[in-house]
Amino acid sequence: MTTATGAPAAGALAGVRVLDLTVNVLGPLATQTLGDMGADVIKIEPPQGDPMRDTGPARHAQMSVFYLNMNRNKKSVVLDLKSPAALEALLRLAGDADVLVHSMRTQAAERLGLSYAALAAHNPRLVYASAPGYSPDGPYRDRPAYDDVIQGESGLADLVHMATGAPGYLPTIVADKLCGVFLASAIGMALFSRERTGRGQQVQIPMLETMLSFNLVEHLWAGAFGDEGRLGYGRALSRERRPYASKDGFICLLANSDEQWRRLLAALDRPELALDPRFATMEGRTENIDALYSIVADRIGLRTTGEWRALLDAADIPNGPMNRLQDLLANPYFRETKFFERYEHPSEGPLITTAIPQRFSQTPGSIRLPPPRLGEHTREVLQAAGYDDAGIARIAQGAPARQAARTG
Repeated sequence: MTTATGAPAAGALAGVRVLDLTVNVLGPLATQTLGDMGADVIKIEPPQGDPMRDTGPARHAQMSVFYLNMNRNKKSVVLDLKSPAALEALLRLAGDADVLVHSMRTQAAERLGLSYAALAAHNPRLVYASAPGYSPDGPYRDRPAYDDVIQGESGLADLVHMATGAPGYLPTIVADKLCGVFLASAIGMALFSRERTGRGQQVQIPMLETMLSFNLVEHLWAGAFGDEGRLGYGRALSRERRPYASKDGFICLLANSDEQWRRLLAALDRPELALDPRFATMEGRTENIDALYSIVADRIGLRTTGEWRALLDAADIPNGPMNRLQDLLANPYFRETKFFERYEHPSEGPLITTAIPQRFSQTPGSIRLPPPRLGEHTREVLQAAGYDDAGIARIAQGAPARQAARTG
């Protein structure tokens, strides 16, 4: 899919207006997904902007790579919600919005008069979404939470401990990103429900409970039978489960069924092991996974990655090389599939972004707008909401001088 900066939206969510009051990672990733699918996303920012604007390398102030990677297909409007005039403007925008997403704690939203009850009273079709750290029904409902905290509390850091011998976080902000995906998905479901019922609703994705549910898909294990001491899926936790070292690199592979293991062991020139009681069945392999993976590792070291790929492809065993992060931009496969898209940003010059991974045959997503500069669309959006120049000036008075000048 080619970047179509400024092109009209034609995706599955074309015509849906989203007010995005989120910062950092989780919320902006969710709303970028909605924007990719055609939604008109208006990013409401405080005068200082989203903190991610200043995180990572940047060519210009407040346009860092972290911000650029999560805020395409959005318009930026600066509103200082501590100002009554700016708050009134937000309420006016919310009056005919389809979705409002925020990353405030419940009490903060209530203090501003931005609770679901308050907004739904004026716009009952509104889908009001957030991703608090914890369940709104529990004692932690107003506690702050970030990715590292949730990785620890959800057991993910302990899974790393069980697999490696030392507690640790995954080297990616997995809780924020995964909960952002869940949030975008839930908003889409709520919009579908509204098409049937005519009414919006409140959507909440508590981070801890979402990550716990995700982690326990496989790791609840015998805990499903009430055995509190037998949580954890052994194969996933095996210290032998890792990319296998070949003569010239590393290769990743996985067999699952009895038939796949017969083909894999034959390709490894150890066909007799398919009859070994330890490895002949799923139950046996589960109990002896460390020994089995150790044998695979020893055999892989005898050939090059290319040689193994040819043998494993012939045996129809899923496999692939371990790509280095630094090599991905030049990877031939991603070049052929045009995964990395190059475009010209109006202020930041030539940039690279990732293609939209979701594919729709009738309503494909598109990249229409580059990540906006702070307050770039304030005047445009407020004028469309019915404000004249004097009204826009009053709203801007609560912002720092440099921002008031930019937004008019």
